[in-house]
Amino acid sequence: MLFLSTAAFAQTVVKGVILDSDKLPLVGATVQVVGTSTKTQSDAEGKYQITVPSATSKLLVSFVGFESQTVTVGNQTIVNITLTSLNNLDAVVVVGYASVRKSDLTGAATTVSAKDFNKGPLNAPDQLIQGKVAGVQMINNSGQPGGASTVRIRGNSAITGTGQPLYVVDGVALDGRSARPSASAGIGTAPDGNPLNFINPADIESMEILKDASATAIYGSRAAYGVVLITTKRGKSGDPKIDISASAGVSNIARRIDVLSGDEYRAALKKYNITSGDFGTSVDALDEVLRTAYNQNYSVGISGGANGNTFRASLGYQDQQGIVKTTDFKKYSAGFNGNFKFLESKKLGLDVNMISNQYLESIAPITTDAGFTGSLISQALSWNPTQSFYNPDGSLFIDYGSTTINPLAALAANSDKSKVSTILGSVSPYYKIAPWLEYRMLASVNYSTGIRRASTRSFLNLQGIQPSGTFLGGYGSYSNTELVTQQFTNTLNFNKEIVSKLNLNAVIGYEYSSFVNKGAVSTATGFGDIQSDYTDAFEATLKANRTFVTNNDPTTELQSYFARAIFNYDSKYILTATFRADGSTKFGTNNKYGYFPSFAAAWDIKKENFMANTEWINQLKFRAGYGKTGNQDFPSGSAQQRFVNRGIDGLVGINNKNDDLKWQEDKQSNIGVDFGFLNNKISGSIDYFNKVTSDLLFPQTAFTPAAPNGVVTWYNLSGEVQNKGVELSLNANIIEKDNVSWNLGGNATFIKNNVKNLTGLIRTGSLNGQGLSGVNLEVIQNGLPLFAMVTREYNGLDATTGFSNYTDEGFTKYYLGNPNPKVIMGISTNFRCKKLSFTANLNGSFGQSIYNNTANSVLAISNLGNRNVSSALLNSSIQESTANPIAASSRYIEKGDYLKLANATINYNIGNVGKAIKSLNIYVNGQNLFVITNYTGFDPEVNVNKSINGVPSAGIDYTAYPTARTFNFGVNFSL
Repeated sequence: MLFLSTAAFAQTVVKGVILDSDKLPLVGATVQVVGTSTKTQSDAEGKYQITVPSATSKLLVSFVGFESQTVTVGNQTIVNITLTSLNNLDAVVVVGYASVRKSDLTGAATTVSAKDFNKGPLNAPDQLIQGKVAGVQMINNSGQPGGASTVRIRGNSAITGTGQPLYVVDGVALDGRSARPSASAGIGTAPDGNPLNFINPADIESMEILKDASATAIYGSRAAYGVVLITTKRGKSGDPKIDISASAGVSNIARRIDVLSGDEYRAALKKYNITSGDFGTSVDALDEVLRTAYNQNYSVGISGGANGNTFRASLGYQDQQGIVKTTDFKKYSAGFNGNFKFLESKKLGLDVNMISNQYLESIAPITTDAGFTGSLISQALSWNPTQSFYNPDGSLFIDYGSTTINPLAALAANSDKSKVSTILGSVSPYYKIAPWLEYRMLASVNYSTGIRRASTRSFLNLQGIQPSGTFLGGYGSYSNTELVTQQFTNTLNFNKEIVSKLNLNAVIGYEYSSFVNKGAVSTATGFGDIQSDYTDAFEATLKANRTFVTNNDPTTELQSYFARAIFNYDSKYILTATFRADGSTKFGTNNKYGYFPSFAAAWDIKKENFMANTEWINQLKFRAGYGKTGNQDFPSGSAQQRFVNRGIDGLVGINNKNDDLKWQEDKQSNIGVDFGFLNNKISGSIDYFNKVTSDLLFPQTAFTPAAPNGVVTWYNLSGEVQNKGVELSLNANIIEKDNVSWNLGGNATFIKNNVKNLTGLIRTGSLNGQGLSGVNLEVIQNGLPLFAMVTREYNGLDATTGFSNYTDEGFTKYYLGNPNPKVIMGISTNFRCKKLSFTANLNGSFGQSIYNNTANSVLAISNLGNRNVSSALLNSSIQESTANPIAASSRYIEKGDYLKLANATINYNIGNVGKAIKSLNIYVNGQNLFVITNYTGFDPEVNVNKSINGVPSAGIDYTAYPTARTFNFGVNFSL
């Protein structure tokens, strides 16, 4: 008893908190008394408590992904511990079909984890990393909630297709298309939806961006534009835990286009001696179609597990109103993943993943290709500010016989609703044949279907919509789309020291994928003023006024063999070799297979003996690589002879056969340095890249009397597109203390784009609106950047006539604008003082041009007396003539430079409340808070689709859905 009481007296209870380098609590870190079996885990606040036998005891603290730390207790009863992340050492990252240590990477790859994501009511994963990664530019194409975005990794090289990176979710490569049908309400084409909308951003753990060929070549034919690997959250061993987050917010328009008010319009009429056009009132049409919009967002995650078997289930709901009246976006999501191990040896395992989602959209009548009468924003901007929207009896004013459209009538007449349902499921059994050898199989199905009902009522005074003669007016469409992707992958992973100091990490595999795309569109006209929704009453129209068209693209199949080997000698010298062979049904019989190799090497200079005494250098690693990737982002069946049945005309050819059609190739070299100084207080990387795209896939269309819609022949162009530049990433931990910390990070990419060795000229970039029918702006031409703006050179107004002056009287067109930025950048900072923290993220781009198609055609001075005009036109020292013809010219090419505070968050970590609520956080978040720019449109971050015959465009702004500024309040906690 005496010995026992003495031992008990010697024991000490030690408490403390375990934090990461950002001073955030680490939940589930293991604390063990060295030399004993006594151990515990930190709780939801990172707190722990453990009994040690004596003052000489040592504690070993460990956590996955962090460097373990041993501390001596001494006479301390409170021991707080900060663990260092292995990000720059041995952190495990996913690089395609397998995981490797970050220290083994030889390519250009960047990981963005959940704690670094942009915050707020975001619809899709790509918005999480905006401004976060060097070499990556992300542009929101439309302010419409759920709208598509443009993501470019290391510049633009796509002359057909989307040019978007390949997205891979938990090992499953996505199709890249949205199942939302494109058919709208008979007025024009609405902006596309985002194909990533089906993923709940709250379910994402990290995103890995692979940029150079060394990193992407393992994906071969689909990796030409980079690869983004999305890893969803997993369950962790321990008692079941419920994570809850909720937020609500409010949005308003971020920036306005400056048009005349009612009084200013009257003054302009007087200045120009125009006696008509003043209706005696003052209205703001843009205000009338906009609103204060509200959003709410909820997510619940349940996770837990034991003995190596873990699970996580999640539910999400998002309701986001658009700032344009009648528009909104609602999303319902559910997910489940389980990681299970079997047998006593735990060698047999099974990973199960499922994402299910349905989102509903109400889409505004805002189009990318209609004239000024066919888009709500142009209608509102050009509305005469002295004209009332209503008749004296309170009914909507509609000026039949006029091309002026009351925007409130357009809203009332339009109904455009879509519903997209998606399920992505995968099972992945694996078996550890040996500790260093694992076989894994993955089988997945991604099924997505979309339904869209759109109509425009007959009372709108729009050509083709309003009644005329025996035509009763009105338009309705019902469309649906089905996308099905199946993937079967088999891999064998090897990771072992094969001789002294030489480790081999290798993967070989086989993959088969198939892609199905089919749908139908039904339209009808001549409904008249019936009470029903037009899409419910097609039978009310004449049979001759109905159409029904179906499509079922040829099924695309892709068969692939791939291998990668990473040799690491003495943790100093790393060599990576990758090879993939892809066989695709899209290509000609003579070129079914494409072959995509890459090679890269790295030298960890810091590990050399001569660097042993340079303690201020923590990391210094040199990387170099070269490789080839491909592209098959073009329509299925493009190499085949295809026909369509034209009824009495029989079969008519629509696509010519090309047995020699082959892969578009991207050859890329990369040289980089990773560094860390002063105990990693300063860290970053510098990369030089040179990417050349050749064998460009391009469609040539021939029109004949038998085929008035054209016969397409796909072939490979002889030209090349080159993107080369330098990327710089830098992060500084300026203050690192227990109660106060501050870090500042930034990235910048300097890039040059050029077209080389191309014969002939390809036109794209259509302009729309009054006076611009059939006009195009951009060209793809040898010696110029991609999508170079070629137009008349504007030299100001003639002081006598008030007409525009052009070089060579406008007969000659010149290269006058480049829509590709020369510099893209991002800045992030986080400041924490005890439980209060502030995070801000800025992004910007410089050196690019924007063509303001809105100012060109919608707000011209010729409107005065009928419609509104730009305020800037009245501020000129020379009075512009109202007879000055509308024409495309450099007058409307503006500098697109901008720096935007895209995201800022103030967070307060309350901690535990009572026994039930753990890790309670509250925050206030703002999005699109301000932008510094000289651009006169709604937002310099714009890319309206102005493609011609499938050839994309860049940098054209035309009556886009305005960007919203959002303020959000949120809370998250665990139970």
